[in-house]
Amino acid sequence: MAIIDRIKFDGMRNGSEWLVYRYPGEEFVMGTQLIVGEGQVAVFVKGGQAMDYFTAGTYTLGAANIPLLQGIINLPFGGETPFTAEVYFINKTTKLDLNWGTLDPIQLIDPKYSIKLRVRAFGQMGMKIDDDRVFLTELIGTMNPLEIVNYSKILNYFKGILVMKTKSMIAQAIINNKVSALEISASMDEISEYCKNEISEEFNRFGIKVVNFFIQSINFPDEDFEEINKILRDKASFDIIGDSRYVTKRSFDTMEAAANNDASLASTLAGAGLGLGVGAGLGNIMGDLNRNLNVNLTAAHKICPKCGSKNDEDDTFCGECGNRLIQSKVVCASCGEEMDNF
Repeated sequence: MAIIDRIKFDGMRNGSEWLVYRYPGEEFVMGTQLIVGEGQVAVFVKGGQAMDYFTAGTYTLGAANIPLLQGIINLPFGGETPFTAEVYFINKTTKLDLNWGTLDPIQLIDPKYSIKLRVRAFGQMGMKIDDDRVFLTELIGTMNPLEIVNYSKILNYFKGILVMKTKSMIAQAIINNKVSALEISASMDEISEYCKNEISEEFNRFGIKVVNFFIQSINFPDEDFEEINKILRDKASFDIIGDSRYVTKRSFDTMEAAANNDASLASTLAGAGLGLGVGAGLGNIMGDLNRNLNVNLTAAHKICPKCGSKNDEDDTFCGECGNRLIQSKVVCASCGEEMDNF
């Protein structure tokens, strides 16, 4: 294998998506030139242990700047003896546009509308490598990268904890706080902060810092939304016509009760306040009721067949002409003919 005398990684050719780059060679000599770009850290690893670290700059490898590595391989001072090591370049810049989402919906019962919803959420997060040594030994060392590790691959490792914590916080906000899924957008900032705090501990264990965490949307399928829309439309209809419908219904109930008690009709209607005017339709109904009342009152008198005078229902003789008033019709027991009963 050829001896390498220059170590460099141009991270720009891979854009900002790369996170860890493992230099392909492992044979170096003292005097090899190491070039580290801005926003990068170069780490020499030997036997799975992170040894010497280099920030942005140009270095010529020697005893002065790789003391830990030299202590392990026991190179003679100033010698040209080749030594083996792995070199990793780590991207130290902050990545803010990492997308996440819940692939499987959160199934729950909306506390306000009492219907089953399948809630989904998605958003963005930002992170950066905070502890190079922990990151390499705890995470990258177990991955055995061939050349480049990007952010997407790292996020796949944390997808489980990320989605679990997010689902849990959204469900708590909806169920425990009794907030409808339609109203949850007002609490997204608060939920985002809770989620960040929950997942940060797990990321920190591997040397990664969560810079920010945002829930951009909490939504559910159209068929679930249509069911809620139907409930809202029915509720809106009742809110618009509910009061007038109630007053009208109560008015008819009052008149129905009064019609069953002719003697108290006038006082009942007055007590119900119908004379104050509840619409033209009710005015017509009032007129019909009054006419029926008059007919009923007229029918309660006896009309003298001789002079046509009105007499009380209990009178036997006409108070005007003295004529005997007809009481009722009876049927003859012998012949069956109907005749007046005097």
